[in-house]
Amino acid sequence: MPRTIVITGASDGIGAASARQLHDIGENVVVVGRNPDKTARVADAIGADSFVADFSDLAQVRELAAGLLERYPRIDVLANNAGGIFGDRTVTGDGYELTFQVNHLAPFLLTNLLLERLIGSAASVIQTSSAAARLMARFDGDDLQGERRYSSTTAYGNAKLANVLSTKELHRRYGDAGLSAVAFHPGVIASSFGSTSDGPMKFLYGGPLAQKLMTSTDVGGARLTWLALGKPGVDWEPGGFYSNNKPARTNKIADDPAPARLLWDRSAELVGLSS
Repeated sequence: MPRTIVITGASDGIGAASARQLHDIGENVVVVGRNPDKTARVADAIGADSFVADFSDLAQVRELAAGLLERYPRIDVLANNAGGIFGDRTVTGDGYELTFQVNHLAPFLLTNLLLERLIGSAASVIQTSSAAARLMARFDGDDLQGERRYSSTTAYGNAKLANVLSTKELHRRYGDAGLSAVAFHPGVIASSFGSTSDGPMKFLYGGPLAQKLMTSTDVGGARLTWLALGKPGVDWEPGGFYSNNKPARTNKIADDPAPARLLWDRSAELVGLSS
């Protein structure tokens, strides 16, 4: 029986690639994207349901969760794949730093709003993180949104570390209830991903050598697909971090449950959830 697999950030890049791959093997894929036209094109090409939600607006995340709960009695996999690298420090209409909100707060909120349905489905929650969690982060629990010190690369690294921390905390809190959570690095993907950034990140993702030096979206998407198809505890370990379909090293901070608890509690407070 096909499983219901929700993929955010699926209007292009590795999300779109994984959506196609999962559809081709018979899964019921739900495509979620920010751009209505691009989202519709991906969904229409594979005959999938689609939802539009801009993660820079938390009201749209809440509307997305309500729509998913209304339509799907089971959600077997939630792939929190939406994210981005941005330039100058920007505050969203919700009052939060853009990189922190889009990459961390929005998927944190979506996961929690779907939590009862996910637990009831013994679901896997897959978080697209990055090696940037280890290479670029400077975690400061008192400055989660870069108010005192900001750079686009550090903000992105911190957000990707937040993804790993929240994945591990999700596993600690709800693993015994049957929920399986995992984070992964898809590779440095040749796509439009870094087009809204500046400096070296924009050159890295948008420069002329990108297509030659980077991982293709199909390969990166296949790493998401591998986790979506895999059996937790057999093919991959819940609470883990993976790269190239293997356990991988991430920021040493992720080994300490204290910052993960702190981040979870503060995030819950920011989005109006009880922790």
